[in-house]
Amino acid sequence: MTTHQAPAIDVRDLEKSYKDLHVLRGVNFDVARGSIFALLGSNGAGKTTIVRILATLMKADSGTACVNGFDVATQANEVRQSFSLTGQFTAVDEILSGRENLVLVARLRHLRNPRRIADDLLERFGLTDAATRKVSTYSGGMRRRLDIAMSLIGDPAVIFLDEPTTGLDPQARVEVWKAVTELAASGTTVLLTTQHLDEAEQLADRIAILHEGRIIVNGTLAELKALHPPATVEYVEKQPTLEDIYFAIVGDGRRDDAAADRGVGAKT
Repeated sequence: MTTHQAPAIDVRDLEKSYKDLHVLRGVNFDVARGSIFALLGSNGAGKTTIVRILATLMKADSGTACVNGFDVATQANEVRQSFSLTGQFTAVDEILSGRENLVLVARLRHLRNPRRIADDLLERFGLTDAATRKVSTYSGGMRRRLDIAMSLIGDPAVIFLDEPTTGLDPQARVEVWKAVTELAASGTTVLLTTQHLDEAEQLADRIAILHEGRIIVNGTLAELKALHPPATVEYVEKQPTLEDIYFAIVGDGRRDDAAADRGVGAKT
């Protein structure tokens, strides 16, 4: 007999306004344990507001949210012990080495054997060879991997990655994607916010599109593709990309701008 496992994150009817600006308008979603859930939306859609509420940094106006089975409003201390947050900008100390950054965090969390913890994480994230170098000499991808490694100290059940590849070059983004995939494979639940369609397409087990304060679609990539029929070009079936699906659903006219930026002309 299979027992139902409660989701790692459960959000119901979440609302938040800033004076006259209604940012969240009844958001609902849940995230299965050990999965990668991508919250996809443009700037200002409300992604970071959701993360801040889940991280107990902000109170919702109404609705409920639970992380690792704990209510963010009434069990904030338990929630804070259940997650780690990596924001858009790395929180590493550039004067220290990679190992020193990790040891410092482990000591601040009063954990035993901080050097062993640091060395294990350095190996896990492919940073052993750079362990003694100052972080100021690291590439963007290395800094972000170190940042994620630091967030895993203490083995949190859930990690929030708020646009983790902002400002990274393509190679560094791939490095971070690999690290995120390995997180989920090890059992960590990942809530990823992003405005990069390819990032959600590459990483997520489930994708929710947040638009104008609401989740307007939520499903696997295959389920989202089923909402948008494949195009047929010269009798060859072409499956829709997540970009096709996103702009078909949101329909705000930015697809033409994106195509123009890539130098792609519209075909008639």
